[in-house]
Amino acid sequence: MKHDLYEDQEVERLDREALKALQLLRLKKTVSTALSTPFYKKRLKDTGITSAKDIHTLEDIRKIPYTTKDDLREAYPYGLLSVELDEVVRMHASSGTTGTPTVIYHTQADLDNWTNLTVRSLKATGCHKGDVFQNMMTYGLFTGGIGLHYGAEKLGMLVIPASSGNTKRQFQLMKDFKTTTIHATPSYMLHLYSRMEELGYSLKDFNLKRALIGAEPHSEEVRQKIEDLFQIDAYNSYGLSEMNGPSVAFECTEKKGMHIWEDAYYVETIDRNSLEPVADGTEGELVLTILVRTGTPILRYRTKDLTTVMPEPCSCGRTSRRITRIKGRTDDMLIINGVNVFPSQIEEVIMKMPEIGNNYLIKVKKEGTLDRLTIHTEVGAELFTDDARDLYSLKSRIKEEVKALITINPAVELHEPGFLPVQLGKAIRVEDERGQVY
Repeated sequence: MKHDLYEDQEVERLDREALKALQLLRLKKTVSTALSTPFYKKRLKDTGITSAKDIHTLEDIRKIPYTTKDDLREAYPYGLLSVELDEVVRMHASSGTTGTPTVIYHTQADLDNWTNLTVRSLKATGCHKGDVFQNMMTYGLFTGGIGLHYGAEKLGMLVIPASSGNTKRQFQLMKDFKTTTIHATPSYMLHLYSRMEELGYSLKDFNLKRALIGAEPHSEEVRQKIEDLFQIDAYNSYGLSEMNGPSVAFECTEKKGMHIWEDAYYVETIDRNSLEPVADGTEGELVLTILVRTGTPILRYRTKDLTTVMPEPCSCGRTSRRITRIKGRTDDMLIINGVNVFPSQIEEVIMKMPEIGNNYLIKVKKEGTLDRLTIHTEVGAELFTDDARDLYSLKSRIKEEVKALITINPAVELHEPGFLPVQLGKAIRVEDERGQVY
């Protein structure tokens, strides 16, 4: 039975047993490919795996050690390359700002598989031939921009590779070419709206239907805010460069979790402390094995992303399991006076308040022996009047609701629109002056 990675309704609707059989075939092939890399040849040999014949069931994947970002850095530049260099047609790399970059190599077949997965993802959100796709993600070594570009072209959409920034030009392109679909970070979507009136535009100037948002964790409240402001549908997505990039998982039009394409990725969730598997329905760290890439095979990659696998079927008919929106990365978790806090928890509180603007920043610093949490957020200019009671009331409400959720009593600073800096790429939401970087 042939299973293509795009426009193949059968693959997206395979029953679980057939899907597992396909995964096992591809896992064996991936292990065989991995054994041709210097890194995995040594690592797998140490566990007694010398060929694909040592993998009998999907459960045998647990014999394989986890792969981490540090492993990828250690393997730089060619330790994970499984083909001759002249078979490689593209590479992507992390910025390397915190150390040696991680590098992923792609053959033409790898890129074709990735493109096909992006076609599938786009179609799941209702995109189709004739849509106009304005890509506001950064292009370059970062996979966010280029990842969906080729899928949108293959689907037959008119692609505008606008990249990030230059907000005035983004609006002009949206108006002149009747953009129907935007791909951007959620923080940039909110920034767009905040600049719309100032730059002389209104919603009636545009033909927008949907936004595909990703590259940074965000709450359901932020998605709802984007939908309400632009009067469109906003779809959550998930990807990481180690697993190609965009289109590891995508929401469908039901918007009830992101379908993770299990014919291309083997999914595990583990307890981030014990590293033992957790059951579907239990929050854990996402671990992924890519099953359809030969240039750089990666087995059991610890993403550090926290999510929950949703085992129940989706009403759209696709049988791949879904994951909940990413709560955050284990690296993002703040420990404040002994309490674990995720920035997304604070975002959930403030973004459901209509007075709050589109930008916020969480600052943490040491005051004596205690940690001090301060929430900086922009609010509507109309609140800055001679009567300070409205500001005081909003501050008190934020403090009370945040404390009720995370048990930490924060300080709150309210600012006029435009006070906080805007990032054109991934939003910086935390400044930890205790020496930690996010």
